[in-house]
Amino acid sequence: MVNRGPKTAPRRASFVTAVRSRMLGATLIVVEKSVSTCQRILLIAIVCAISGCSMKLGHQPRQEVTSLYSARSPEFQQSAGSLLGPNFVGGNSISTLVNGDEIFPAMLSAIHSARHSINLETYIFWDGEIARKFTVALSERARAGVHVNMILDAQGTQKMGIANKKQLQEAGVEIIKYHSVFWPDPRRYNKRTHRKLLIIDGRIAFIGGVGIADQWAGDADSTKHWRDNHYKVMGPVVAQLQASFISNWIKTRGNMLHGDDYFPPLQESGSLQAQVIRSGAHYENLDLLYLLAIASAKKSLRIENAYFLPDDLTRKELVAAAKRGAKVEIIVPGRKIDQKLVRAASRRRWPDLLKAGIKIYEYQPTMIHVKLMIVDDKFVSVGSGNFDNRSIRLNDEANLDVLDSDFAAQQIHLFEIDKRRSREITPEEVGGFHLGNPLDQAATLLSPQL
Repeated sequence: MVNRGPKTAPRRASFVTAVRSRMLGATLIVVEKSVSTCQRILLIAIVCAISGCSMKLGHQPRQEVTSLYSARSPEFQQSAGSLLGPNFVGGNSISTLVNGDEIFPAMLSAIHSARHSINLETYIFWDGEIARKFTVALSERARAGVHVNMILDAQGTQKMGIANKKQLQEAGVEIIKYHSVFWPDPRRYNKRTHRKLLIIDGRIAFIGGVGIADQWAGDADSTKHWRDNHYKVMGPVVAQLQASFISNWIKTRGNMLHGDDYFPPLQESGSLQAQVIRSGAHYENLDLLYLLAIASAKKSLRIENAYFLPDDLTRKELVAAAKRGAKVEIIVPGRKIDQKLVRAASRRRWPDLLKAGIKIYEYQPTMIHVKLMIVDDKFVSVGSGNFDNRSIRLNDEANLDVLDSDFAAQQIHLFEIDKRRSREITPEEVGGFHLGNPLDQAATLLSPQL
């Protein structure tokens, strides 16, 4: 009896952890379906109390990154290429697609052109006109003998529609649901794949912020249609995008996709230098990217992001960039945002940034879902990564980094258009914490997990 205590305690702790995690997964589903903001806040707070707020994973650097060079320099290219993953490769062409009216026709046209393979990984696939178009196109190609593989996030694609899934599977499409709530270790349910990747025949790829849903249709011309960018990529860097998809395919499905159907010889199709970084709970390349890029801003830093929740270290880096003379501008969603709690948590982090001279703008017409960073008019990073702990330390993300002044100028042009449609925030607007506001209270408690 005396010896049982030490042996039982670890088992009891493991049991409690499992119960907490299963409660977490179940409660998150309830939160998604709740009808009241206050109810949602209360439920998430209960989840954090149950789990001990132990969902945050990984390690972050404990010191600011020393600013040694500009993002325009060869030293930056060498460091970024060595630290963040596969190195930069030349000979690429990248087309910028703005909003659904440009994005979805280009993606569907590429799908129709497929002869060997189609790989699609997405967080959002929601039943509607857009999803049905993709279902029809992917099914037709699968029936024609093309290998069609899909990684769909189990949480983000809950609303894909039974009919869509059945049609795809009956056509022979291989569908993997990423980290189902029914996985034996339910703690994994908090780690999502947030990537948005489409690779056709290993030769054409798409990356950006767009999900497969009607919210991205149109031209950001109403509050029902979101503002976003997506990118069509050709050239040697497509192989890196393909590898990002296949890394998760191996992790979830177990079999290797390789050979000419997936990795054909790739010829140069342009002049752009580019690299792909992939990030997740156990390899925080997105965190390294943000810190290194901000530390390398000598002249200018432009950030446009749907969910801007920088941690303490990143805020210090942003302030340091402004103090050394870089013009720092940030565009985020305004009141028209799908996650009110995220906006409340984000605004609580702005006073120190505004005091340092950083300009923050809230986009007014509709929800803005863009993920864009431009440094010193030369380095650009686009993809699925948000500026928050969830993207940096939990979710699987993929970003495309580009070193080219002309490409940067195209993105700056879009940034400036969005800035003209935004409202500049003053320090007086975000100067205090409102004790009686439940959103402020919840934002304080939950910001590490948003």
